[in-house]
Amino acid sequence: MDNPAPVAPGADRRTPVVVVAGTFGPAAARVDQVATALGAAAGTVVVGHDLGELREGIVQRTVRDRDREQRSVLELAHGCVSCTLRADLLPLLCTLAARDSVRRIVLALDPAFEAEEVCRAIDEFVVAGMVGRVDGPAARDVRVEAVLTCLDAPSWLSDATGEETLAERGRATADDDRTVAQLAVGQVDFADALVLFGTATMGPLENQRLGAVLKRLVPAAPVLRADSGMVTATRVEELLAAIPDDSRRGEIFDAHAPLLRDSPPLVAEYGVALIEFAAARPFHPVRLHEALDVLFEGVVTARGRLWLATQPEEVVWLESAGGGLRVGGAGRWLAAMEPGEREKADPDRLALAALRWDDRFGDRDVSLVILVHDADPEEIRRALHWALVDDAELRLVERSPERVARWTDPFGEWHADLCESAETAATPPSGESGDHAWKER
Repeated sequence: MDNPAPVAPGADRRTPVVVVAGTFGPAAARVDQVATALGAAAGTVVVGHDLGELREGIVQRTVRDRDREQRSVLELAHGCVSCTLRADLLPLLCTLAARDSVRRIVLALDPAFEAEEVCRAIDEFVVAGMVGRVDGPAARDVRVEAVLTCLDAPSWLSDATGEETLAERGRATADDDRTVAQLAVGQVDFADALVLFGTATMGPLENQRLGAVLKRLVPAAPVLRADSGMVTATRVEELLAAIPDDSRRGEIFDAHAPLLRDSPPLVAEYGVALIEFAAARPFHPVRLHEALDVLFEGVVTARGRLWLATQPEEVVWLESAGGGLRVGGAGRWLAAMEPGEREKADPDRLALAALRWDDRFGDRDVSLVILVHDADPEEIRRALHWALVDDAELRLVERSPERVARWTDPFGEWHADLCESAETAATPPSGESGDHAWKER
């Protein structure tokens, strides 16, 4: 195949990058298969990192095109995913993009690499000290053309709703508290297109329930069903071409972006449903902490913005996957900002806030979206309603915030990044640790 075509005059001349991600199990082996199919195109370079020995500080890197393959063994001072990104992958992308012979780069991600964090690092992390290149993010040299995620259909839903950590599966160190569910859900949620393997071995109801879950996670993503276990270059290139023009293509959404994207189905199918929960009053932190148990049974994922009575200035972000949950700070409410600071906020955020501005509490509110596969939506709604402050407590929130601030708050402390270094030029990806550290139920 001769695709991709040369860049047209006046077009974005950065080298396109296709990210191929997967989860653990059979899907991990399929990543290389899909990446190899894409590598059949002239001018395409496939890059892979094997993190199987990461705990020993060793990473095996492969760089190949149609004519040759180069393997290298890297030794890292810190055996972590973020360090691999900073020390090797990002500089390598810049080096490859500078070569006239390279017209596309395919990243075949090890399962421990989260596609979202790779794209975040490309966009934000400053690559410094490269000869002949001005310091700056790799996004000056490359652009994410698409993120493809490979799934092992028979096992994905079980992984996405389980409690096992990466360390328990032998894929991370003990201080990495990410869960298998986090990766399983995250790799799909961030995808522009999906490649499903193994659907032919599943019964009709299993296929329908899996399809209902995926349609609500990524409703606009085209799907390639590789039931034969084989994918050809032609089929994968057709999948890329089928991705909608307005797909996210590596874009990182902040906490104030819409929680429902691309018009997912809002009716229940095969026990799968999306729950929207919104409230114009805050949560009582202790009751919320107790109520969160409803998110651990029969729930694929939940995410959204929280208003805690004890933290009137802070937007609190909640995200769950299976038996794992993370909670962290997501900036300040507009109402807590000085006028000059507020004017610098994202225009879309300002416009949406103006539509629901409250004279007492400004833009503060609760907004959650919960995807269930085997849970009672009404039970979840009741538990969350119970966790909201009652009318008497709301009057205290308005009139005596100093008293409310003394309430017990289980969400009062965020976690620090274990790999944070004064030498880093930008905030490291947060998937491995940090404010949004994953905790088991």
